[in-house]
Amino acid sequence: MGKIRAVYALLWIALTLKLSHSVPDECKEETERLGLQLKALEDRFQKQQLQIQQLRAAREQVPAVTGDLIQLPGPNEYADCAQIFNNGSKASGFYMIKPARSPSQIKVYCDMTEGGGWTVLQRRTDGNESFERGWEEYKEGFGNMESATGEFWIGNDNLHYLTSQGDYDLRINLEDFEGSHRFAVYKNFKVLSEEDKYQLRFGEYRGNAGNALAGTDHPEEKWWASHQGMRFSTFDQDNDRYERNCAKEDKAGWWFNRCHSANLNGKYYPGPYSDVTDNGVVWYSWHGWWYSLKSVVMKIRPAHFEINEI
Repeated sequence: MGKIRAVYALLWIALTLKLSHSVPDECKEETERLGLQLKALEDRFQKQQLQIQQLRAAREQVPAVTGDLIQLPGPNEYADCAQIFNNGSKASGFYMIKPARSPSQIKVYCDMTEGGGWTVLQRRTDGNESFERGWEEYKEGFGNMESATGEFWIGNDNLHYLTSQGDYDLRINLEDFEGSHRFAVYKNFKVLSEEDKYQLRFGEYRGNAGNALAGTDHPEEKWWASHQGMRFSTFDQDNDRYERNCAKEDKAGWWFNRCHSANLNGKYYPGPYSDVTDNGVVWYSWHGWWYSLKSVVMKIRPAHFEINEI
């Protein structure tokens, strides 16, 4: 502000000198030019003042962090992380949301990277959490919902509440133990209700990890490897198409067929492994059945998500 005022003073001094030493025509011309410069500086000053006011207002709206849960100001309820992002909260972290059909608020991790607005459904990072769990635990959700890198499953009921609100895209980020990364995105991702055994539905694929969910890398294997339309299974509730129990053999709750070409809830191994069955954290179309991935993130966002610039 002080620099702008100093410029104003110099301009007035220059104007005064010109007035005292120029002929009338030159004086008039110079006066008009300096007047335009002064007007431009005033406009700039006003814009800067407005920006300062906007920044102060935004700072007052910054959410207060209590522990790992980011508390948002006001009484509003948000259906997913996309709404939180477009309300102005751009920090990744834990928030409370209330999907339309949910009986209560739920705690979720919002990933505000990769365009923002992603509600994280599952995360694997270090093998600290066992994903060999029963039906009720998968229904309600489990894991570390305190750490930004903790492993968890959001819960099948919550998956249904979220994806029944509209059309969502699923993004799966994968990392191996050699530091390489791949991703897969599926349109029209939906999980049906418990009555339908949390049946899985998904649409068109894009990405560079391969279409393991659809089991299309080897068409002759699709009839037993595709996860399209599969019901969820756990060791204590067998809903797969296999004569035995895929969930029990592969140490996970998942949408098994006979049994899988993807099992992101499998047993955590440090890369290549061997066992009686292919029970690792598997994405077949990238590393095959006998390589267990280092990290996985499954997250969703509304298909027609647009960033609110206001």
